[in-house]
Amino acid sequence: MVDILNLALPYFGLIFVGFACGKAKSLPESGLAWMNFFLLYVSLPALLFAIMSKTPFSELNNPPFLVATTLSTVAAFAIALVVGKLLGRLTLREATLAGLSGGYGNIGYMGPGLALAVLGAKASAPTALIFCCDSIFLFSIVPLLIELSDRDHPSIVHAFGVVLKQIVLNPLIMSACFGAAVAALHIELPVALDRTITFLQNAAAPTALFVLGVTVALRPFDRVPWEVPGVIAVKLLIHPLLSFALMLTFGPFAQPWAATAVLMASLPPALNVFVIARQNDAWIESASVAVLLGTFASVVTLTSVMWLLQTGRLAFP
Repeated sequence: MVDILNLALPYFGLIFVGFACGKAKSLPESGLAWMNFFLLYVSLPALLFAIMSKTPFSELNNPPFLVATTLSTVAAFAIALVVGKLLGRLTLREATLAGLSGGYGNIGYMGPGLALAVLGAKASAPTALIFCCDSIFLFSIVPLLIELSDRDHPSIVHAFGVVLKQIVLNPLIMSACFGAAVAALHIELPVALDRTITFLQNAAAPTALFVLGVTVALRPFDRVPWEVPGVIAVKLLIHPLLSFALMLTFGPFAQPWAATAVLMASLPPALNVFVIARQNDAWIESASVAVLLGTFASVVTLTSVMWLLQTGRLAFP
């Protein structure tokens, strides 16, 4: 257990350092803008590009794994959406964001670094694939449902145009696709460029976790909406169980791949949930609470999953 804590605490420690700094220092939230830009458009794309480009393309061709992991995310999203509707009496627009909280974990900020630390280099390919598939699904269904709920006479063509634009302009998805192309074509990057990418990717995890902590600290809340505990339970408990069940159903898969799927499903709600809620002016306070409480609760749940995986108590035949 000490080894697991040694792996987990640096990650949660950086979040808490950011949280403490956000509470201790009264700086404007606008100060995070360039750090968020660096993360979204520079450091995290460099990390995903590096993972994909250095993974043999044959390893990326695993349709059963893609189907299983995506289905677990789809199911978690749908369950959380229904939970939001029933417990919070939410509109479709608000319930869609509740579904996002239950289905979209912190796979960008926490996922790659944590998976590689816990499971080693063999987790790189499944981590990148899960990120791409989850992001494509969620960045398709969420804007689609929000767009349709936002109109008296919804336009399917306009809604699909919004979805396509969000996918094409997403720097994380595009960097992963470019990395896969480099792997498929066996392109060798110049040494200087490769070292620059390595330098940038190493900054992704600490910057992301610190920004997450500061952002959570700047989100005051007065109450916990009724639907939030249910949505958090879907994300931290039901999503990992769904992933585990589907790994067994669609498998067998190599242990590192199946373990990566369960670990990624165990991550707390992504910070992007709050960002998207604010962009759409809906479910803002609840999204903030879901990210904050989900992150704190995952100290127990995520660490437990890591312990089960590391000790072999959660194994896949």
